[in-house]
Amino acid sequence: MRAAFWEPIFLTFAPVTNSDKYEVVIGLEVHAQLLTKSKLFSGDSASFGGAPNTHVSPITLAHPGTLPKMNRKAIEYAIKLGLALNCEIEQVNYFARKNYFYPDLPKGYQISQHTTPICKNGHVSIKTNGEERKIHLNRIHIEEDAGKSLHDVDEAYTAIDLNRAGVPLLEIVSEPDLHSSEEAFAYVTELRRLVRWLNICDGNMEEGSMRCDANISIRLKGTTKLGTRVEVKNLNSIRNVKRAIDLEVERLIAIVENGEVIQQETRSYNADNNTSFSLRSKEDADDYRYFPDPDLTPFKITDEFLAEIKAGLPALPEELEKKYLEVFHLTSYDAGVICSDRSLVNFYEAIVAHTANHKAAANWLMGPVKSYLNDHGIDIAEFPVQPKKIAALIDLVDEGKVSFNIASTRILAAAMVNPAKDPAQLATEMNLLQESDSEAITGWVSEVIARMPHKVKEYQGGKKGLIGLFAGEVKKLSKGKADMQVVNKLLAEKLN
Repeated sequence: MRAAFWEPIFLTFAPVTNSDKYEVVIGLEVHAQLLTKSKLFSGDSASFGGAPNTHVSPITLAHPGTLPKMNRKAIEYAIKLGLALNCEIEQVNYFARKNYFYPDLPKGYQISQHTTPICKNGHVSIKTNGEERKIHLNRIHIEEDAGKSLHDVDEAYTAIDLNRAGVPLLEIVSEPDLHSSEEAFAYVTELRRLVRWLNICDGNMEEGSMRCDANISIRLKGTTKLGTRVEVKNLNSIRNVKRAIDLEVERLIAIVENGEVIQQETRSYNADNNTSFSLRSKEDADDYRYFPDPDLTPFKITDEFLAEIKAGLPALPEELEKKYLEVFHLTSYDAGVICSDRSLVNFYEAIVAHTANHKAAANWLMGPVKSYLNDHGIDIAEFPVQPKKIAALIDLVDEGKVSFNIASTRILAAAMVNPAKDPAQLATEMNLLQESDSEAITGWVSEVIARMPHKVKEYQGGKKGLIGLFAGEVKKLSKGKADMQVVNKLLAEKLN
């Protein structure tokens, strides 16, 4: 395909100082690529990557005489997300052809849903500035993805990779119900957490498996009529969603303040230099000339199929956060971090299945465990110590047999090398079990006090903070084995 002979016009502008006059209105369209093995209407691989144009067949290439066939798993995934977002499920569905020139869709049209989206209404709950709000949804519908145009392969031509063409997408369309870039950031973050939680999309925006288009308009505060909107396409990170919205809001206010008229258009965002440029005037639905696809029969979702999917849904983040706050008495921060990812929840639930100390389990997960994951750049599924062994370490500390420091450093490190061994066995073999016998500890305390008569005088003269120095020396002398609660008690008695 011959490259287009045009140069984009990049716009920058000075910050607008009177933005308080205006209300920002934002609607988001989020495209989530589904984790099905095959494409939406063919058996071609839907996996990411591969040499260009290898995940294709006569159906993907739209050869004459080929017919599409529906992917049942894609329907199941759409329903899962719809139920999780409190949507109404449309049980009688059909697909439509969306007629628009896509250079990277061989058919020359896209198969999508129009008048019968599989999910309607519903909402996404977000929190910003400590306040929770429901962002209402218009619809979730199924459609096929386009291929990819590559403009940097050849100087004179645009190359086409059709591996992605036909991969199933869910388009999640919000109402114009967002009013700041912060809300948009929270909304996309929550959606990404949810699709990952349900294991229907990996949420990798850098690879394009989740993309966001933002429809942005402004209006004077107190008015209800929506302003002329602009759409910013294919934002590929949550941070860029926020940056692009902030940029466009400034641009739109500047246009109005200069007495000019906002044009409805589609724009692109350049994250490298934080600028936007116009792609084309914005089309409306009529421009796409939707009509039912004659090659795909309407399909009905039975009550039985719907009940089966509903029964298989996992506990959702909101439900688990409530449980952790009200039943486990974790802090809001702890509950939020654990529920940020389903794999963390699974690991945490496996720990608390073997210990009643829910707070300690959270501390271990967010402390030593996550530190190890971050240092080694691995997922929690690759953590070498099983949750049951973490629970055993918690019990060793709770029983006063080892200190948290010893458990979280030396015994945990040994458990990583010998994952089959029980932590108590490792503590015994490494001679790390705490000495709580008061007679032995009294000997260590007396020895330390005898070594530092000048510090004893300073302590008795009012420098009570020195008790930490004495305790540290006892810890060294006992090679970390002394029960520090007993140590501090005996020190206080002897020094006073």
